This record gives sequence, structure tokens and C-alpha cells, in this order.
Amino acid sequence: MMDDLSVADLFGLVSETRNPRTMDIDILPIPELVARMNGEDKVVAEAVEKELPAIALAVGRIEAAFRAGGRLVYIGVGTSGRLGVLDASECPPTFSVPPGMVAGLIAGGDAALRNSVEGAEDSRDQGANDLRAIGLNDKDLVVGLTVSGRTPYVIGALNYARDIGAGTVALTCNPNTELAQRADIEIAPIVGPEVLSGSSRLKSGTAQKMVLNMLSTAAMIRLGKAYENLMVDLSVSNQKLKTRAVGILCEVTGVNQEKAERLLSKSGNNVKLAIFMSFTGAHQNESRACLEAAGGNLRLAIQMTQNQSAQT
Repeated sequence: MMDDLSVADLFGLVSETRNPRTMDIDILPIPELVARMNGEDKVVAEAVEKELPAIALAVGRIEAAFRAGGRLVYIGVGTSGRLGVLDASECPPTFSVPPGMVAGLIAGGDAALRNSVEGAEDSRDQGANDLRAIGLNDKDLVVGLTVSGRTPYVIGALNYARDIGAGTVALTCNPNTELAQRADIEIAPIVGPEVLSGSSRLKSGTAQKMVLNMLSTAAMIRLGKAYENLMVDLSVSNQKLKTRAVGILCEVTGVNQEKAERLLSKSGNNVKLAIFMSFTGAHQNESRACLEAAGGNLRLAIQMTQNQSAQT
């Protein structure tokens, strides 16, 4: 298939068609204009809901990649690419994972995060080259991000990923796309025409952000990065996060703020370790060993320790 899109091809995409419910938005009073936009946004969650089986399958593949020492790599263009970079950048502070475990690449490089880089998305070779530059390997999983599902840069990236044996996921907002043909898993929430025709940063961007939230967060939860619904593996890297960490300790253990602060200090600012130390009374090194034996899963580590105590 040729990379060049004809006008008929472009306007034949669901994401590019005109929305009959917003033909008069240029003359609406402000309250009605924003209400119309809000009404259109309400279809996004339903569209994402239809993709939950595929999303769940992708989360399982991401978890498996992480457990094998691989990475989750987002690669995309425009708004889609920026959302991928955003999601990747949030993982280290939220889950204390090393930089690069979740990576985000965008056509045009970092400059494209703030400014449009014209023509960057038109090269299949560049998509492959950008993955090659980060040393992509067969343990990794690549999520290709493009609303149309026809962007050459992302197609080239998934072609390369597939050729070297990496896992592949296509995240688009159009059905039966060329990109999906390159992917092991297709996720395609069909949100319909945008409020402003072709402005895919609107409903399509919202849908992709919702999916990315689930992919990274659910995979991290599966790795034991949460206890109940708390971020017990957050990185205590500033005062706000330290306050949050102390609050989590107070919530889980029932201790007061002063004792929570001491626990956090004793654990070296490791919230998960501090909770385990509080629950078991074990010293730091012993607690760390127990958590490692449980694969970093706090709930499992506590259960294992309780079972051992019951047997003695």
C-alpha cells in the first residue's frame, strides 16, 4: 500500500468524517458550545469499554515483558506520540521503576513535544531507526500510537519490532487499519467524528489517554507496585511526595504522623519497606529480604510472614 493518502482515503477515515451534531458550533453561545463538546466526550468511555478484552490481553503481554526483563515502548506521532511520552515519564515517580523501563518515542524527537516537526511522521525508515537506536530487542513490547492507523512512521516502527520478535500492539481510533495488520493485538476505540473535524486531540486523544492509563497502571499493579489501592512504590523525590508517603503509612499502619515519619526514615524513604517493617517488627535488611522473596509484592510478603509465624 502506498504511504501517500488521497483526499478520499483521508476523509474516509472515521476520525476524519464530519460530525452532524456539531455543524453549527461556530455560531453557538459559549455555554451551549462547551455543553456540546461535553456531550460528545461522553461516548469516549463507552468506546474504550468495548476494547477491554484487547486491553486486558495487552496488559498481560506487558506484564510478561516486564517479568522477562523487557521494556514497554510507546512510539507515535503528534498528540498520540505526546501522550505516550507523557505516560512513560510518569512511571518512574509513580512506581519507582528505572528510567527506560517504560519508554516514549515521538516522530521528530523531543523537539516535537512542544512544536510540530513537519514531515517527521512520513518516513517508515525513521520509525524503525528510532527503535533501533534504543536497542529494541525481542523481550520488549512496542505500542504503536496513531489515530488514523496509517501513519508511515508508526507502521515502519511496528514492522521493525515484529521482524526482531518484539511484541506489538496497535492503538488507533479507526477500524481495520494497516497498522493493526502489523500488530499482535489491536486496540481501536471508535469514538466517531470529532467535534471539530479532524482534530484528533479531542475525543480520539482522550480515548488513547484512557487506554494508556490502563496499560501502564494495570501492568504495574500486577508487578506488585500497589497495596490495596495505594501507591506504595512511589518515589519520594520531593516534599509533596514525602507528605503523600507519610500519609500512606498513616493510612495503612494506623500510626500517627510522627511515627510514620520515623518509619519512612528508617526504611530509606521506601514506603513498601516501611509498611512491612511496621506490620512485622522486622529490621530493614530482614524486611527487604522478605519482600524480595515475594517478588516485591507487599501483600504476598505479609501473608508469607504470617504463615511462617503460624507454623512456628
